[in-house]
Order: sequence, then C-alpha cells, then structure tokens
Amino acid sequence: MLKEKINIFWFRNDLRLEDNRGLHEALKSGLRVLPLFIFDTEILNQLPDRCDRRVDFIHQSLSRLQSHKCSILYMHGSPEDAFGFISSEFDVCSVFCNEDYEPYAVERDQKVALLLKNRGITFQCFKDQVIFSKDDILKPDGQPYTVYTPYSRQWLNKLNNEPCTHLKHWPSEKYTDNFLTSSDLQLLSDFDCVENSSLKLFRNLPAIAEIGFIPSGDIFKRPILINSIIAGYHNTRNDPSNETGTTRLSAHIRFGTISIRTLVSSAIEINNVWLGELIWREFFKSVIYHFPYAADGPFKRKYGFIAWRNDEKELEKWCKGETGYPIVDAGMRELNQTGFMHNRVRMITASFLAKHLLINWQVGESYFAAKLLDYDLSANNGNWQWAAGCGCDAAPYFRIFNPELQTKKFDPDYIYIRKWVPEFDNPSEYPRPIVDHTIARLRAMAVYKAGITER
Repeated sequence: MLKEKINIFWFRNDLRLEDNRGLHEALKSGLRVLPLFIFDTEILNQLPDRCDRRVDFIHQSLSRLQSHKCSILYMHGSPEDAFGFISSEFDVCSVFCNEDYEPYAVERDQKVALLLKNRGITFQCFKDQVIFSKDDILKPDGQPYTVYTPYSRQWLNKLNNEPCTHLKHWPSEKYTDNFLTSSDLQLLSDFDCVENSSLKLFRNLPAIAEIGFIPSGDIFKRPILINSIIAGYHNTRNDPSNETGTTRLSAHIRFGTISIRTLVSSAIEINNVWLGELIWREFFKSVIYHFPYAADGPFKRKYGFIAWRNDEKELEKWCKGETGYPIVDAGMRELNQTGFMHNRVRMITASFLAKHLLINWQVGESYFAAKLLDYDLSANNGNWQWAAGCGCDAAPYFRIFNPELQTKKFDPDYIYIRKWVPEFDNPSEYPRPIVDHTIARLRAMAVYKAGITER
C-alpha cells in the first residue's frame, strides 16, 4: 500500500474538474490527492428501478472525468464503511469535499466527520454548489427567510456588494498534476473488486452492472451553456413545445457537471429572469436546510389534516398519462419516456394531482423523485408544496390551474400535446376526462378549507 501521507477529495454532486472549490482546496493543500467516489448504497438501494437514468448520468460523468487522467478510487457501500476502510489502509491527513444541505447528506457528513476525527483525520467541507448557503442569507432578526421575494432581494444585494468574492473562479483544473497517478493506484490491485463485508472497492470505474444497475440507453452529453437560449429565456420558457426554449441544464446543475458560478455570471450579464430561477433553487435549498421536517411533510403544518381522497385508480391514470386532460397526459408521458418534464407542465400536473384529484401531494412528489433525471430533493419538494399550497411562499389553496386555459395559453396549437399524445385527435381512442374541472375545483376548495380551519 501507499506509504506517503495523502489527502482525499470526495466527489459528490460536483462531477467536474474545473472551478471546483473543494477540489481546488485539496489540490493546493501541499499533499498529493486521491480522488474518491462512493456509490452510496444508502441511496442506491432505495431506487425502485434498476434502469435508472440518474445512475447512468453519474456513471457517464465519471467516465468523462477518467478521460481527463483523473484516476478515481471507487467504492460501493455506505460512506461510513468506505471511510472506515480507507482510513485504515492509507495515511490520510484530510478529507476534502463540497457541502451538501439535504437532511440525509447533513447527517451522513456528521457521521463521517466524527469517524474521521476519532482517527485523527480532518474533514473539510466547502461551499460550491450554491452562491449562498446555510446562514449567508438571513432576515434582520437572524431567522431564515420563508418568502422568496425578500430572500431574492437580499441575495442580489449581497452578490452585488461583493461579486468578485462570491463569483470567484477556483482554478482546480490547473492543479490536476497533484492527483495520485494511475500507477499509484496499481498498488491497490490486491483489493480490486474484493468484497469487504458489504463494501466493494474498484481501482477503475466499474461497469454499471457491477453496482447492480443496467444502462438506460441514453447518451448524456457535456453541459453546454448557450447564451442565445439564455438571452431569450424570458420569452420561451413557458412554451413546452420549444425544445430549445430552456437550457436543459437542470441535470448538470443537479450533479455539478457545470459550475453554478459560471451560470450565475452568465445570467447576470444576459437575463435576469433566468437568474431568478437560479435564486429559486437556492431559496429551496435554504428552506430544506433550515426546516428539514419539510422533507417529510407540509411546511405549513396545518395542511397535514387535509382529507385526501387518494383514489388508486385515478392515481394510476395520472401516472400513465391517461386522465383525459391532454396537457396533463402529455407531461406525464414525457416524464415516463425521457425523465424530463417542462417546468410549466410540472406545475400543471402537480396541481392537477393535488387539487383536481385530491391525492396527497407527497405521492406525486415520490413519483417525480423516482422518474426525474434532474431530481433534487429541495427543488422537487419545494415545487410540489408550492403547487399543493402547503409550502413556504406557496400558491394559495384556492389557486387551482385550469388545464384547458393553461393549454390555450402555453400550447395553443397543440404541438406539445400531439407529440406525446398521438391519439389526441381521435376521440374514439383518447379517454374522456376522469373528473370535471368545475366540480373538482369546488370540491378541492371545500376540502382544503375544512382541513386547514377545523384544527
């Protein structure tokens, strides 16, 4: 095994070599760096489908890192087991990584930090996936914001006061010579693919089958920041039929294959509407960090008493895209077939489930969590709670999208609908609506009102 003292950089939601804050700190630390990626079984074992696009996206992103002569050590198991093994086999000084803010991640990092501390190893986390985190943006009384507008105002003020500080480029890509080499990792050959209880170690990127999954068949390209799309974003973002109307960078943002500082810098120069979307992302991360209970229930606790109908047959029709409401069905079929759904249509489908069908929004949240390539707990949770009326700064419960009016406004020529619902023009093939909008709207308002006022 290696005799020299080393540092470790733990890749997580930051799968890139350039402008990577934690990686930069590791590579400039004065010791050679062993890059590490853990296929976390605490997460993977919960995935319902062995053909999961997100696992494939991560696998392909890691393959690209390998092509840049970054020899990564891979482990398959729990992070605690992984670091228990590593700390016994290497002379490690510090473990570097970038911060994560979701409840599981916070608890995971606390456990890893304690384990390492007990072995004399420091655990150093850095802000990288957001511009502002944790307590960076607080109200004058020191409490976290629960309304977007004042949060975004302070976010912008703070950025404008010190743009060079908050948008600083961390040139990690210039110091990759400080990685351990592939020949160094040859010393691990005795452990290659050897099981250590529930832990597996791989000196090279394992085939996706070796971690219990199968390829999705999708090819995920490098992130491309197209300024022309950003420039017109405010005009095209609500048109689901326009495939170049949005950046399609959400999965790359989620897994950190592109720097958020790069994106914010471009947004400031080109389009404030797109910048607002990036601020919404950080607002939801702030909410889930300060109010972790919202991950498991309504932010507004009184919404925990809604008398949901939870009709299983209607849920099945919603999942399959067979509700008889074309814009809803198109969105669900797009999600099922591609792992993506246009943001405007996400709001329509979520509102339909929670309010037209009175099915608990958490059921829909879980379905999206299983299907979305760009799934992010804070954003998915925040947006579902917004649609259901129970989140912070949410749409009021009596705001209920009319799918027909949404269609007339955002897909008037039925281009999006016809793409995903080919039987739309054949009345004998396309199902009738499973619920009448007017009746469903009145029912939802009555049930919501009763649920939040009688407690």
